[in-house]
Amino acid sequence: MSQPPIFSYEGLSLHQGAGWLFSDMDLHIGPRDRLALIGRNGAGKTTLMKLIAGQIEADKGTRSVIPGTHIVMLNQNPDFGPFETLLDFCVAGENAPPQYAVEAIAEQIGINLSTKSSTASGGEKRRAAICKALASEPDLLLLDEPTNHLDLAAIEWLEDWLQRFKGAFLVISHDRRFLTSLTRQTFWLDRGKMRRNEIGFGGYEAWMEKVHEEEARATKKMDAHLKIEAHWLARGVTARRKRNQGRLEKLYELRAQRAAMLGPQGTAKLAAGNDDSKTKTVINADGISKSFGEGENKRTIIDNFTLRIQRGDRIGIVGRNGAGKTTLIKMLTGELEPDTGTATRAQTLTGIVIDQQRKLLSPDKRVRDVLADGSDWIMVRGHKKHVQGYLKEFLFDPELIEAKIGTLSGGERSRILLAREFAREANLLVLDEPTNDLDLETLDLLQEVIADYDGTVLLVSHDRDFLDRTVTLTLGLDGSGKVDIIAGGYADWEAKRTPPKEQITKSKPLSKDNAKVENRTASAPKQKLSYMEQRDFELLPAKIEKIEAEIAANEAELSNPNLYSNDFDRFSALTQKNEDLRNQKDEAELRWLEVAELAEKFNQ
Repeated sequence: MSQPPIFSYEGLSLHQGAGWLFSDMDLHIGPRDRLALIGRNGAGKTTLMKLIAGQIEADKGTRSVIPGTHIVMLNQNPDFGPFETLLDFCVAGENAPPQYAVEAIAEQIGINLSTKSSTASGGEKRRAAICKALASEPDLLLLDEPTNHLDLAAIEWLEDWLQRFKGAFLVISHDRRFLTSLTRQTFWLDRGKMRRNEIGFGGYEAWMEKVHEEEARATKKMDAHLKIEAHWLARGVTARRKRNQGRLEKLYELRAQRAAMLGPQGTAKLAAGNDDSKTKTVINADGISKSFGEGENKRTIIDNFTLRIQRGDRIGIVGRNGAGKTTLIKMLTGELEPDTGTATRAQTLTGIVIDQQRKLLSPDKRVRDVLADGSDWIMVRGHKKHVQGYLKEFLFDPELIEAKIGTLSGGERSRILLAREFAREANLLVLDEPTNDLDLETLDLLQEVIADYDGTVLLVSHDRDFLDRTVTLTLGLDGSGKVDIIAGGYADWEAKRTPPKEQITKSKPLSKDNAKVENRTASAPKQKLSYMEQRDFELLPAKIEKIEAEIAANEAELSNPNLYSNDFDRFSALTQKNEDLRNQKDEAELRWLEVAELAEKFNQ
């Protein structure tokens, strides 16, 4: 930190529940810091931000603020209840900004502040909260998930404003691209401790993996079983990120294949098939259109849209709020009939809709109740699994099984909902802003689940990096009724609508994994496989099959409902063994993918 801090907390400790959420923590914020606050759901990120804002008090510690420093916090869910209009909310409070300043920002971000608070959408409320925070002229701006409920245009406007901001800010966000473009320092909240590094989010993942590797080496020198248990999540995340690199490569192949099927107008060149379980076309939209209103007020939302959606397609739908994303999904899934054209669906199509609503998660229910109706066992797409083992797959401590939903963070509740819905058998997933409230590690997990899903996915999201890592097709809506059909992710759609001079820096997804893929592609060409590459190419398939057989045998034993209660040590050992085997399998599959691509290149 080149300048003296404007804010400090020394010896910060906060007791929560049965233990200390934070213990003896020190943190300092300089006058021009651009800080990312990173941590797993439930680690206490929002709580820490409220402590910095002075909204709650610590049990121990000294909070110091340079006199005259104005600290403003953008809360995730501000209370609009007492206010008739959005403008009333913006100009209320002891340190309320002047109305002219609020209205000036509202005009830029595109929000009508005369809207009634009781009827305002989530996006309108978020914009109003942003207007109030930015117009308050903060010296230190605290942003808790600022991009939630914002469309792409609003996110880009906020990025531009923060780039020009003269003060300091601390931001919690799941949006990788947002964090990468804005932050220059990182606070990493991990197991009640705070780490700081003078790097932005772009360097965070490499730093995190280095820390975990150092901890793993230290752990190996100790006879500490409990230490190993404490680090299973961290190691799992590192392995997951490595295999996601392989999935990205496969995703690019799928995009290339899908591009070959698209005609000049984006219509799939597939002959219609019979409606049975082997049919590739699961949804056939033929010239569908939808308008709302009458006469001069009539507005066309979707105009003459045609696309055949295949089994296995992962389709991202993007556009500003009100452009027609939800209308399009409803027509594709049969919830809404088009005005013209037809939308037909395979008779075998069964769907799961995961939207932004969390109403089904009653705060008084236990995690066990939500996942398995109070049982110890859950059916996961036709396979019986112990609830605690399944919780572990979704990055939860298995002991959380008895916790009440009301004690979980917003991100943990979202993760529980995903775990419950992904257990159901279906061949169509409809995901409406699934990344809201999720931490980065859960986003990696969600990316993995979607990549491995053998059905069809319709995904509405404003998370640009997540789209780039996940979808094979992007449907871009501009609000006029036109729908662009692009083989690829958000960056590919952005490149299509961006002037050529700007495409140089925007035509590829901005992610570390992509950089690795491109660096590998750009390496010096070889003529044939090396000895070790040839050996791996020939022997790894048999090794993978052997690992899969061992996993299956262990799963068969774990499915015994009496094993958990009669021989818990055996149950734990088998669970840990299968986790190790799956990591071995992932590494073997990634290695085989690398050498198989090389072999194919040399044989061309």
